[in-house]
Amino acid sequence: MNILFKIFCTKRYGSRAGFTFLEVMVAVSIIAIVLVSVYRMHAQTISMDSVSRFFITAPMLAQKIMAELETKKIDDLSDDSGDFGKEFLGYAWRLSVKDVESEALGEIAKDLRQIEVTISFNKDEDIYSLKSYKFFR
Repeated sequence: MNILFKIFCTKRYGSRAGFTFLEVMVAVSIIAIVLVSVYRMHAQTISMDSVSRFFITAPMLAQKIMAELETKKIDDLSDDSGDFGKEFLGYAWRLSVKDVESEALGEIAKDLRQIEVTISFNKDEDIYSLKSYKFFR
């Protein structure tokens, strides 16, 4: 016991108190690397949230435009565009109506139209298209 007491009592703690500059620099660089990684992961999560929100909202908005077209007659259909107002800021839509030409369909093709609705977000940053065919009689 006497030997342990001498070791503890004779050891000089005052000369080694605190951290060296190198230890502080290593700790700061580790913290910086971890914080940058966490920041990048957070930024990527926010970006993925925005994209997933668009691909959930855009199909519903395209179906809304298609549903509004169900009540129109063949002569009333034409290319058009617009936005969704304050409900869906940044979202815009374009409607494209084309005649279908097909030899296989014959005379029926004149009553068939290709309708394409394109939903865009933030001036074409993200784009979703829905294409459908409608037969008018």
